[in-house]
Amino acid sequence: MRLLLIADTHVPKRARDLPAQVWDEVDRADVVIHAGDWVNVALLDALEERSARLVACWGNNDGPDLRARLPERADASLAGVRFTVVHETGGSVGRDARMAREYPDTDVLVFGHSHIPWDTTVTSGPTCLRLLNPGSPTDRRRQPFCTYMTATAADGTLSDVTLHRLPARR
Repeated sequence: MRLLLIADTHVPKRARDLPAQVWDEVDRADVVIHAGDWVNVALLDALEERSARLVACWGNNDGPDLRARLPERADASLAGVRFTVVHETGGSVGRDARMAREYPDTDVLVFGHSHIPWDTTVTSGPTCLRLLNPGSPTDRRRQPFCTYMTATAADGTLSDVTLHRLPARR
């Protein structure tokens, strides 16, 4: 199962649309995961229409129209891997252990908010949690590149997690 992970798209405030490379990934993905901060419901409509499956939550910049259609926390089992999607996880210091305590029944936590790519794994007792933040495909903030992630889920395992850097917008 091919996955596309995005967050913090901020369309149309930070960009008029998703980059063409990201739309190409949407077309290839079996599941698109969006970790909030859409800003405009039009992008949600477009991703719902174009995605084979969408797993998504709202973020702190999303108004009542998006919050009415999306949960604060989205959970999904994809090819035997238990995913939780949230926007905010608090500060980076102690995040791994804090999230392992907060999400003991989750294999992969996808989050956004910081626009900073993140890929760590924490083992807490018998559980192992992978934390992924794909960054932002439209608003790099203090990062050198806009980014997104792809991954593969199969037989209860997440593999091929790749952070993709987007070329600078002209």
